[in-house]
Amino acid sequence: MWPTSHCARKPRRRERAVETFTLEDRYLREAGTVHLTGVQALVRLLFDRVRHDRALGGDPAVFVSGYEGSPLAGYDLELGRRATLLEKHDVVHRPGLNEELAATSVMGSQLVASAGGRRGVTGFWYGKAPGLDRASDALRHANLAGTDPRGGAVALVGDDPNAKSSTVPCASELALADLAIPIFYPADPQDVLDLGMHAVELSRASGLWTSMKIVANVADASGTATVSPQWTVPEIGKAYRHAPTSRLLGASLAELERSLFTVRLPLALEYLRASGINRITARGPADRIGIVSAGKSYLDLQQALRTLGLDEEKHGIRILKLGAIHPLEPGIVREFADGLDEIVVVEEKRAFVETALKEVLYGVPGAPRITGKKDLDGRTLFTELGELDPDGIAAGLAKRLPEGIPSVDAYRGRRRRERISVPLLARTPYFCSGCPHNSSTKVPEGTLVGGGIGCHTMALFMEPDQVGTVLGVTQMGGEGTQWIGMAPFVEADHFVQNIGDGTFTHSGSLAVRAAVAAGVNVTYKLLYNSAVAMTGGQDAVGGLPVEKVAELLLVEGVKRVVITSDAPAKRRKLPAGVEVRDRSELLATQEELAAIKGVTVLIHEQECAAEKRRKRRRGKQTAPATRVVINERVCEGCGDCGTKSNCLSVQPVATEFGRKTAIHQSSCNVDYSCLAGDCPSFVTVVPTGRKQRRKLADLTADAVPAPPIEPKDFTVRITGIGGTGVVTVTQILATAAVLDGRHVRTLDQTGLAQKGGAVVSDLKVTAEPVEQAPKLAAGECDLYLACDALVGADAANLAVTDPARTTAVVSTTQVPTGRMVVDTTVSFPDPGSVLAPLETAAARTVSLDARGLAETLFDDDQFANVLQLGAAYQTGAIPLPAAAIERAIELNGTAVAANLQAFRRGRRLVAEPEAPRPAPRRPVAQPAVRALVHAEPGSELARLLDIRVPDLVAYQDEAYARAYAEFVERVRVLEDGPTEITEAVAKHLYKLMAYKDEYEVARLSLDPAFTAGLEEEFGDGTRYAFRLHPPVLRALGMRRKISLGPWFRPAFRLLHALRRLRGTRLDPFGRAHVRRVERELIDDYRGVVLRAFRSQDRQRVLALAELPDVVRGYEDVKLANVARYRERQAEILTRAGN
Repeated sequence: MWPTSHCARKPRRRERAVETFTLEDRYLREAGTVHLTGVQALVRLLFDRVRHDRALGGDPAVFVSGYEGSPLAGYDLELGRRATLLEKHDVVHRPGLNEELAATSVMGSQLVASAGGRRGVTGFWYGKAPGLDRASDALRHANLAGTDPRGGAVALVGDDPNAKSSTVPCASELALADLAIPIFYPADPQDVLDLGMHAVELSRASGLWTSMKIVANVADASGTATVSPQWTVPEIGKAYRHAPTSRLLGASLAELERSLFTVRLPLALEYLRASGINRITARGPADRIGIVSAGKSYLDLQQALRTLGLDEEKHGIRILKLGAIHPLEPGIVREFADGLDEIVVVEEKRAFVETALKEVLYGVPGAPRITGKKDLDGRTLFTELGELDPDGIAAGLAKRLPEGIPSVDAYRGRRRRERISVPLLARTPYFCSGCPHNSSTKVPEGTLVGGGIGCHTMALFMEPDQVGTVLGVTQMGGEGTQWIGMAPFVEADHFVQNIGDGTFTHSGSLAVRAAVAAGVNVTYKLLYNSAVAMTGGQDAVGGLPVEKVAELLLVEGVKRVVITSDAPAKRRKLPAGVEVRDRSELLATQEELAAIKGVTVLIHEQECAAEKRRKRRRGKQTAPATRVVINERVCEGCGDCGTKSNCLSVQPVATEFGRKTAIHQSSCNVDYSCLAGDCPSFVTVVPTGRKQRRKLADLTADAVPAPPIEPKDFTVRITGIGGTGVVTVTQILATAAVLDGRHVRTLDQTGLAQKGGAVVSDLKVTAEPVEQAPKLAAGECDLYLACDALVGADAANLAVTDPARTTAVVSTTQVPTGRMVVDTTVSFPDPGSVLAPLETAAARTVSLDARGLAETLFDDDQFANVLQLGAAYQTGAIPLPAAAIERAIELNGTAVAANLQAFRRGRRLVAEPEAPRPAPRRPVAQPAVRALVHAEPGSELARLLDIRVPDLVAYQDEAYARAYAEFVERVRVLEDGPTEITEAVAKHLYKLMAYKDEYEVARLSLDPAFTAGLEEEFGDGTRYAFRLHPPVLRALGMRRKISLGPWFRPAFRLLHALRRLRGTRLDPFGRAHVRRVERELIDDYRGVVLRAFRSQDRQRVLALAELPDVVRGYEDVKLANVARYRERQAEILTRAGN
């Protein structure tokens, strides 16, 4: 509903409508209550505008243009999904090539009458704050020219105050004010609808462009909103009809400037006064302190007052909520200020409203003192930096409120609750599995690199040995031109600049032209992935195919263009001199281009992995039939495949024989770059699809008893990994609450989290509508759903918990971080250290391996979050009917049957902890007791030997195993007491003795357990092939691995049978340098360990005993690690004085 006065909202409980509710109601329902996000409210605004104008007998149309960017990144996508509704409502959406051209397009919608058009067209421009900066010249022209009284123009500006997904912190109000554009600032989806209607009407009434400041906490939030077809246009006295014109010259220009400042802006003030959108929301006869706020900060203020335990009227606090922050309407300000001693202004970033407030009240007799960013003594009250949250507001207000208010005094005296703080791994954003940038951002050693706008910006998070020395980023479209100013003054004579195809089309082509004109030596690496992936996978408006881009670059004067591709054989018509190479030649090609003076371009062509996955899911692209697996016994855990592929699906796993690597099949995008790893453990598989796994019977809706719950208001924080469905779980809960007749606010704090980083979603459910921030404040959380323990244990996320109130449901699955993929020295923290802060923060903690259970139950861990949701529900921490949650799952429409079973299975795990579960998968090795074992039965040492002794028998023979066991026993005697050192020797001497030569790779490749595992995973009759790069072929110059199918198994058997030749003069492989080194290491290790006992320093002996863990890999990789081993060994021995 859009009342003439904002105060006209009538809170009421929503009627239950489980049977009739649909997700389309957010756009189609014309009266009642709907639930929608801020972005969806901006979409609905277009339809409401048209419906209202049609109801008045008009023939309206709407034109929308802009450029995608967070927090409005999903706006154009949502418009695209509603194409039918757009057509029905005469809404034309033309995504812009860039922000300034889009703004000029919207300017054109206001000039329709000048070309004989008869319809009134309402124009909407959208873009993020940096896009506003870029478009400011176009908007200045457009606002001066003015708007059609039948149409109007509104700029939707996305602000990212904390720079969660921007290169700079954003606050657009100062720029908009300089453009003389009135600014509306909505607080929630309801405000978006209400103020959006006013923004259009003010534009029509005054001839001005208007704007709406949309912060991330509004765009990414959702809430229930009341809608109605009834809306009254405020009356502002004598009507003014502006005649827009683009004749910005001479007398016409002077008249436009005069009308802008002496007619149109004063009309805006008159409209704001008449509309009542700036309103005093709390007042009393004895008020002494007033608080002014707007938008997001207003809702944060409400939360802060609750934190302080304040009742506004009881404690003499008057509150003014501004719907429009520019121009500041003086009438409401003076009314509000009357009788107050002090006004406190609560706003984010720099002082804007505060400055305007001081200007309005300057010279007014008896005007109150005004504080905001600073108090009267110049001390900080509310930060200008980052994001201002309810906790920061409460702290600032407590400094200005008088003594003697018990709840505020208690707040001042309260110390922050001590929390366990442990140094945990950061889950930073990372390239998706199979992302082209995993390989394309790599450069030759020592290269200087310029980052750019797009997913490849995440190279800034990565180590120089992966992506070069990345010097930072420029504004979008400036990529590479910083080198023009750097090159004359540095020793380096060449620079590599990453640039995405979306940025190139947006504005980056001009940067290439500038570099050519300047004559600098730079290689532009044009990362052509066919999508604007960072903001949702849109097609680049005006984008050209690769061959046309190459042609354009040559015309611009680029010296050389080379294309690298994952499909080099693809037929295409290319300009003369442009060569296409396989992506494996990317590094060599960069070295070649670096030697060419002037500007060169390497176009790396490979489709966005996320878009590939979406297309495959929708049946628009066929998934490759061949999968990749790793034989964990053959794998050395050296990390070479992770380094080569940089892929999150190449995951480290803990096994009996140490850290190994596995391909995470659910997330694998079948990129095959991991096959470049210098290792014989890779096996390619063509599944048959005929899996024979035991299937559990489906659970019915009433199979699990309902937990004891009572309807009440509640809050939830969900933490997890971007791209794994955390936001979907929030949407399911929000929809379920709406189905149950509740009022909902949610906030998805994502930023770059969609790229494998940390994501946080908050949800608040109330029986009645409450003005409150969607983000949880300190101690406010009822249910803490940690879908990833690392993210969940972060102190900033845990701040919302309360040990007397919160129930925590935690997934203990150890999901590797990006750094763990490429660095074998980084491992997952001890599970106990991760769980400790979670258990301390909650009154009750339930933990489960959600991903492991989902994989076991459903062959896919994508159902883990919903399974965990079921577990959380059964704790009683979600006071909603299970039927509402299940209906919400159905409305979501994705894998409905499996997700319903996941929800029910999760419930059952808590309701019946001892309920039968599928048998766990067989471990890597089965323990076997042999007579050679000399250790106390039942000890850890005995367990280690029970596994390793028989394995060494199979590796070589019993004598070989006996030598191993006897040495371990000798160490045990020397240790004489605790067996920590002996256990380390048992593990690492085995590792050195069981070195993986050709005989051992053959034995492990024949392991029946491995082939049985392939059939269990991919189906009976699955075809597979070993991917090998034998040293003999390597010596002959063969660079690629060969594929050997099951037909090669007899050769493996022959090799295994010949293992007794190992180390003898007849060993055909034994003379290789790496084999000689492997044998030397065994005797060297034994001698070093025995000598180390003389030092009587247990820690040094233990360090030496554990040191072979670094000896990993095959051939050159192993030799490099052996060098590290010897270097580290020498350091330890030197310190020991040996």
